[in-house]
Amino acid sequence: MTTTKNPPHVPEDTAHLHALGRHFGDLRDGTHGDAVSRQAKERLFHEAVALLDPYALQVLREFDRAMLNSTGTLKASGVTRTPDAGLAALWTLSWPEQEKSGIQPISLIAHYGRGFHHPHLRGATLGEWPLNVFTPEQAAAEVPTLRAIASADLHNLVFQRDFRIVPAVVNGPKEAS
Repeated sequence: MTTTKNPPHVPEDTAHLHALGRHFGDLRDGTHGDAVSRQAKERLFHEAVALLDPYALQVLREFDRAMLNSTGTLKASGVTRTPDAGLAALWTLSWPEQEKSGIQPISLIAHYGRGFHHPHLRGATLGEWPLNVFTPEQAAAEVPTLRAIASADLHNLVFQRDFRIVPAVVNGPKEAS
């Protein structure tokens, strides 16, 4: 089991601060969890992706129902090798209006670039979040971060085109059946 390396005196309801503490602890200690070698860190990345998978899909399903009136298509790539010999896993939500407009889908991306010290999370259109997930509880605690990434991604995609790419805005929300 890996150590958590959380900062002292962090309240339990602030999981995002625990994750950030693990991230900064890794930078301080030259590790990722308890891993030092690239091979061990890649093994932890595979495990983190498996732990995050149900939560990433949950978040994208929420967006599909609430914003896309259940017109979206979810895809999960699993872990793949990137052109720079790093690793990545993508969870995407595409829908007809987005595809017609030629912009990226809403994306949750876990990636561990070849030159990176440890993995990160990002969206198709925005920045980096630490990815220091080693337990099922830590994966579940990432749901608010995944929601924030998906929200910012959808906002940026609307900014790239306009609000008409969001079915719930144009047609009203679909009634739950």
